Amino acid sequence: KRRQQQPQRATHPTQKRSTTQIDRSLRPSPNDRCYFISLSSYFHRIQYYHIMDVEEGTVKLVSKEGDSFDVNIDVAKMSELVKSMIEDGGEDEEVADFPLPNVKANILAKVIEFCAHHKEEPMTEIEKPLKSQNMADVVQKWYADFVDLEQVVLFELILAANYMDIKPLLDLTCATVASMIKGKTPEEIRTTFNISNDFSPEEEAQVREENKWCEEA
Repeated sequence: KRRQQQPQRATHPTQKRSTTQIDRSLRPSPNDRCYFISLSSYFHRIQYYHIMDVEEGTVKLVSKEGDSFDVNIDVAKMSELVKSMIEDGGEDEEVADFPLPNVKANILAKVIEFCAHHKEEPMTEIEKPLKSQNMADVVQKWYADFVDLEQVVLFELILAANYMDIKPLLDLTCATVASMIKGKTPEEIRTTFNISNDFSPEEEAQVREENKWCEEA
């Protein structure tokens, strides 16, 4: 026997709609979906520019005397010491202060000058052993001129580069000292660096004999 179709029950006006019906009614229209996509893209772009602002921002490097230097983050990060401080949370602030109590203001200014130039023109890798006593034959002219300094400033730059952990600057300054020693006798080295000889002639002769292999090398 053919089943008789039961007539569908009419929905009472006060009867609650099913969950499926409610969900469908809350679905956004095509226009709404376009709006949400645009809004999401907008916030993504804001987040992108915020990241860019952080990367292109500045930090303050504070010298031993308390002098502050505004430095681009990319330049400051050439120092592994400063980089580690920034990565520990310093760049969350708009401008962060990083004290460098072991570096004098005039030396810090030279360090920043070096790092800023290095970002524009990276220094040629220094060959070892040095091929020349003339630093202009070892690195680019700007770097050779940069280390044409009084000895006291040069040695303070070495200490600053070591403390701030800036390898290219440490390589350059140490190579400069090596070029000042290259090819010189002990007496000439003492004269160059104003080192007094506190050995007696007998003691000096003994040291020379014990280290004769160095002279031969």
